[in-house]
Amino acid sequence: MKNTMISAALLFGLLYTSAFAGDFTSIFDGKTLEGWTQRNGTATYEVVDGTIKGVTTKGSPNSFLCSNKEYGDFELHFEVKVHNRLNSGVQIRSRTKEGKPDGRVNGPQVEIEAGPGQAGLIYGEACGGWMSPPAKHKAKHDHFKNEEWNTYKVIAKGARIQTWINGVAIEDLTDEAKFKSHPKGFIGLQVHSIRGDEKWPVQWRNIKIKEL
Repeated sequence: MKNTMISAALLFGLLYTSAFAGDFTSIFDGKTLEGWTQRNGTATYEVVDGTIKGVTTKGSPNSFLCSNKEYGDFELHFEVKVHNRLNSGVQIRSRTKEGKPDGRVNGPQVEIEAGPGQAGLIYGEACGGWMSPPAKHKAKHDHFKNEEWNTYKVIAKGARIQTWINGVAIEDLTDEAKFKSHPKGFIGLQVHSIRGDEKWPVQWRNIKIKEL
């Protein structure tokens, strides 16, 4: 009887884990950029060894590889590695100006930056600047591992946005005004503009999302 109960508990645990895992959808297939569209800028994006690799180009403004699908409330997981001289980010609930295909990308951005820095904080790309409070974005932390893969978790639910890097809580922000202006939108992978002609890379992999 005891063994039967243990087996039943193990089976339930496996079924629960499987069901939970199934709630997440991969939005990058590891092979192609199907489901994504580049907006703004001329940085290059390509699939390399199961990753999306973005590389800076001289004279380009900020570039964004954007999901064709829009998301409102969600939990987003991804891994990222970035050159330690390059600033980057992931747009959430974002859009283009006036809804035009070539319009300026704008919306909340989860910061990607080598440490010590501001990785995981929230910036309003082309819509007001820092959303994270000054006490946070003026400070720096070293939870982002330079030149290594880092795991991000982002939960956006209503006006609240929470972020984690490598399992460490970074931001817990409630911004009613930004939620009102940007309640839903695409996910965007940013390659930041640079002043020189260096070819600095940023890579993403294992991009998964669960709608809430």
